[in-house]
Amino acid sequence: MATGIQPLPIEVIHLIAAGEVIDSLAAVVRELVENAIDAQATRIAISLWPQHWRVRVADNGTGMSLVDLQQAATAHSTSKIHQFEDLWKITSLGFRGEALHSLAQLADLEVLSRASGEAEGWRVVYNSLGEPLQVQTVAIAPGTMVTVSNLFGNWLARRQALPPISQQLRAIQSTIYHLALCHPHITWQVQQNERNWLTINPGSSAQHILPQILREVRPSDLQALKVEVPLPDLGNEQTTLRITVEQECTNQIQLVIGLPDRCHRHRPDWVKVATNGRLVKSSELEQTILTSFQRTLPRDRYPICFLHLQISPDQIDWNRHPAKTEIYLQHLSYWQEQVAQAISTALRINPATLPEVMQTERVGQLLKAAEAKGNYQVSREIQPLPAAQTATDETGLIELKAIAQVRNTYILAEHPSGLWLVEQHIAHERVLYEQLRDRWQLVPLEPPVILPQLSSSQIEQLQRLDLDIEPFGEQLWAVRTIPALLVQRDDCSHALLELSLGGDLQSAQVAVACRSAIRNGMTLTLPEMQTLLDQWQRTRHPRTCPHGRPIYLSLEESSLARFFRRHWVIGKSHGLEIGKPEK
Repeated sequence: MATGIQPLPIEVIHLIAAGEVIDSLAAVVRELVENAIDAQATRIAISLWPQHWRVRVADNGTGMSLVDLQQAATAHSTSKIHQFEDLWKITSLGFRGEALHSLAQLADLEVLSRASGEAEGWRVVYNSLGEPLQVQTVAIAPGTMVTVSNLFGNWLARRQALPPISQQLRAIQSTIYHLALCHPHITWQVQQNERNWLTINPGSSAQHILPQILREVRPSDLQALKVEVPLPDLGNEQTTLRITVEQECTNQIQLVIGLPDRCHRHRPDWVKVATNGRLVKSSELEQTILTSFQRTLPRDRYPICFLHLQISPDQIDWNRHPAKTEIYLQHLSYWQEQVAQAISTALRINPATLPEVMQTERVGQLLKAAEAKGNYQVSREIQPLPAAQTATDETGLIELKAIAQVRNTYILAEHPSGLWLVEQHIAHERVLYEQLRDRWQLVPLEPPVILPQLSSSQIEQLQRLDLDIEPFGEQLWAVRTIPALLVQRDDCSHALLELSLGGDLQSAQVAVACRSAIRNGMTLTLPEMQTLLDQWQRTRHPRTCPHGRPIYLSLEESSLARFFRRHWVIGKSHGLEIGKPEK
């Protein structure tokens, strides 16, 4: 006969709770590393012995005193929060006080630590309740070293149900990569079975970390942007859970994107969202990112994007998932709008998103100064451009000057940091596409365009695009409205046939733009080229056409100087350490 409902023994309760927090080797690494980051570590060393279910994490953080060490592994012990209101002021990665206690439940736990300013360190070994079992003094540098051995040794069923070691190592690698992006100032050194496995050098932003993770991506393929944003206007809104706190941090959107004309992925595996130092799952923000890159990438390709929101802690509820990978974000639609605007800004072409312009100008000034020092001031017909001419106009655009047409296909344009080759057809296609997106206008057509032998699906497609189409005889149909851009074109009927072949409104707009854009091989005057360059620069996504093809090729002054070894001559002649000769 079955027994009635009974309370679980305390040791079973602790074991179940521990299994929710620590469910793999990667979870061990995540919890210990987050503690190290909270302790203000700038160097974290991780040692793995996966076959022995052993992990060690050492850091150079603030360390712990003996009093703290004796309490650290007991249930729900933390220095991060003390009362209910603190749940809405969380600025640390950890706050529940569960990690070390869970590890003591599931493994053999040893902690060595020395607090900053103290003369000696301590070694503590804990029992399964998180109570100190052994305490002794040790010689150790300031910081903390945590060793977890025989993980799941008392819960072998959990160990056997885990994925293969190779898959767990990939999860550990991903955990480290994600935290390194969120905290780029930290040096990471990882060993596996006493051998170096992974090293990440520190940088000033995630832009310096991403190329160390994705080896095919170069720093020049990335664009970083940091935008300060105000909190949304809350009005008189009140909730029972939200507690207003004084703002102690600046609300920022930090963004690193792969430029769509230089890099992209086959899968959306590098669309990453982080909030206040931790990677989180946010399908809404991830979809905002993907939508913002629409019609900038080739078909079936996805962007590289790392989004880091640094926002007031009272806008976030972390208490949603034991691993803190899912959050409730207050005023989600507001942040989606801000993220979309930030991505739009990053994808534009202007001095703020082309830092090489300023760098090239600085190098150019050094070169001119060196030439002047070496008596190079002979009579010249070409004088340096005055400062006013190298400045950008009032709209913040780069000064692009059309100087020639190459094979009636490419516009050769000069700008302050070098030369660009702009393909005229796809640049015009980008201009027309964005005009169509903003002003999709159908106009009446007299006489109508007559299309023969349309299938029922083609007729339905034209009707879905709101074109006025009606039978005009046997196997003939009259189209009486048409997109405004096609009215004056001789190949209007061919364009309508393309539109009838399927796709949504956006695909139709791309087809119209492509059909309406000037053709390669067409001769343009200098004023026409200049007008096209000006219009193209002002588009929202000037780097690629709506099909994802790159629009321009950059020949920067710094690259030209290296090729012609200008810096080599000056350095040899005048002893200036501007550069080294090419080998």
